[in-house]
Amino acid sequence: MGGREDSSGGVGGGAGTVDRVPKQDRSRATRQRLLEAAVSCLAEHGWAGSTVSVVAERAGVSRGAAQHHFPTREDLFTAAVEYVAEERSVALRALFPEGASGDRRAVVAALVDLYTGPLFRAALHLWVAASDEEQLRARVTELEARVGRETHRIAVDLLAADETRPGVRETVQGLLDMARGLGLANLLTDDGPRRERVVAQWGEIVERELGRHR
Repeated sequence: MGGREDSSGGVGGGAGTVDRVPKQDRSRATRQRLLEAAVSCLAEHGWAGSTVSVVAERAGVSRGAAQHHFPTREDLFTAAVEYVAEERSVALRALFPEGASGDRRAVVAALVDLYTGPLFRAALHLWVAASDEEQLRARVTELEARVGRETHRIAVDLLAADETRPGVRETVQGLLDMARGLGLANLLTDDGPRRERVVAQWGEIVERELGRHR
């Protein structure tokens, strides 16, 4: 395994090696590795099996380096889920860099994809932990509310939905709730064919409902 990082984020070794990399860049890289490791640990082991030590080991840094960036376990994992949310938003935008061009069915499919896979799984484990951890609950609740607003805003933009029209906001929110439900179901079994049929039907519903308001 490679050398451990010290609390400033530098890799142990000769001074010349460390000095070639700006301290700020080393710190940013360390933080990124910790967040990615935290997401992976949550997705694979859940809250109980994801300690700071486990994450630090996976990231290849010392526990001291991890606590330099994230003083508490709650700090680390709420930051990790916020990172997940940002990655999901970036991924969705990247699918439609110039907008969805009216292809609402493709947007529906992309939104469902946000709620499957390791990113959503990691977020779910943190939500479950927050239901039992009083200190974590308020932070995760606030974070989830912010993430929900951002996801809804992106969906409205990509679907070209006019929420001043009656029922449009509820249609968009219903789509997001459906996508979250499919993501939950995917945790237990990968029922791809059934999910595809549901997504196709919702694509038709969204196109029909939002198409009325063009």
